[in-house]
Amino acid sequence: MAVKIRMKRSGAKKRPFYRIVVADARAPRDGTIIEQVGTYNPIAEPKELVIDEELALKWLGQGAQPSDTVRNLFSSQGIMQKHHEAKYNK
Repeated sequence: MAVKIRMKRSGAKKRPFYRIVVADARAPRDGTIIEQVGTYNPIAEPKELVIDEELALKWLGQGAQPSDTVRNLFSSQGIMQKHHEAKYNK
């Protein structure tokens, strides 16, 4: 099963709120998820980003592929660097 880490949209019209989730790549954007990894609120000032780092690293270690946007969010938090260090410094 191909697993992706991506954003699931919720919130009202023109007031988006995203949950960062692990889901089957074939599932629809707002469909069934496997696990929630964090949240992202682009409307708040400053933007709110909450990520469970342990869960994110666990799923990256198991081969889950982050979407481009999630990869950028993870990079801003230093999660992608920790993943690469753990992967290549065995």
